[in-house]
Formats: sequence, structure tokens, C-alpha cells
Amino acid sequence: MELKEILSKCDHTLLAQTATWEEIRALCDDGIRYGCASVCIPASFVKQAKEYVGQKLPICTVIGFPNGYATTASKCFMASDAVDNGADEVDMVINIGWAKEGRWEDITAEIAAIKAACKGKLLKVIIETCLLTDEEKIALCKCVSDSGADYIKTSTGFSKAGATFHDVELFAKYVAPHVKIKAAGGISSLEDAEKFIMLGASRLGTSRIVKIAKGLENDGTY
Repeated sequence: MELKEILSKCDHTLLAQTATWEEIRALCDDGIRYGCASVCIPASFVKQAKEYVGQKLPICTVIGFPNGYATTASKCFMASDAVDNGADEVDMVINIGWAKEGRWEDITAEIAAIKAACKGKLLKVIIETCLLTDEEKIALCKCVSDSGADYIKTSTGFSKAGATFHDVELFAKYVAPHVKIKAAGGISSLEDAEKFIMLGASRLGTSRIVKIAKGLENDGTY
């Protein structure tokens, strides 16, 4: 698989608490230069970033992040506010405690409400796989499938582990055909990125693939 194709599936990401506008602007520049699917950034930078990139690059942000236990109303407000500020895509975190309690209907209803608040923009649902059993992951595949969301996503990158090949394989088996898959967290090599894509991931949440591309560019091999 060509590097250009892998980059086209990357949500080039910076979600560190210390992120500055200078860093976000550089992220946007790289996202445009390397043909990334989007940049994924904190909500406080969405308006500024959208004004900066215009239509050159989709802007993605996160809500209820990284813990997922904000109220549904607050998550809906965050989603609506992000879209009003120019976000093209929203990545939300489910209420993981509800998953542990088996409150599948409540989770489905919350995702559906947030999807409505996105006003037609893409919604990706982070289920934080490293905190779940396979049975819980399978149940959440159904929740996401039934909710109207566009993607199921493995991880925030802020918990104890990130994406695994097993989880992407599991998603591919159990989500409805209309639900796409995003692998995120810890994707650090072209080999791993390509394998995630081959297993069914349409998006990769990572900053390292662009760094690899820069290194190859400096070496004269890209």
C-alpha cells in the first residue's frame, strides 16, 4: 500500500492538554501538505483552525473527552457548539460506566442524540476498548450500529492502551455495513497502519504517520 493512501486515511491528531495554537497551525499545515483525512484537535481551537484552513482540510474535534461521563445534554451542547464553530467531524466518548452496567439502550439513545446535535456532520463513537470485555465490545457494536453514528472508534489514546488488531477484526465482524471503523492510539509504524486498514479500518487516529512521511522525505525516499 502506498504511503499516500495510508496518509489519506489518517486523522492527524494533537489532543495534548498543553497544545498551543502554534502547534495546531503546524498540524493543519502538515495535514494539508500530506493529504490527511482530517486534523483532530481540541474544541477550543476549532473555530480558529477552520478559519485558517477553509475548505482545504476537514476539522475534527472530540467531545466528552477522554472520560465519557459528562451528561448527555452537555455532550449534545459540545457537539452542536463544535459544528457551529466549523467542525466537520466529531469524535465522542461513550459513558463507559453505563457499558459496565449493561445500559445499552441508554448508550444507544445518547449516541443518537449526539448524532442529531451534529447537524449532518460525521460522528465517530469512541468506546475505549482497553477497558471493555469482548462481550461488551460486541454489544457496543450494536449500539453504534443502531444509533445512526458513522464510525466506531477504538480508543482515546488517553487510557491504558490503544488500538489492537483484534479489536478492529471484532468491529469488522459485528458492526452494521454502514458503520465504518477508526483505529486510534499507539499506531506507530507503516506496517501496523497498513494492517489496520487491511483488517477493516477506514480511518487511523495518529500523528506518527506524518512524522514518518517527513522522515522519508528528508531521506529523499518519499
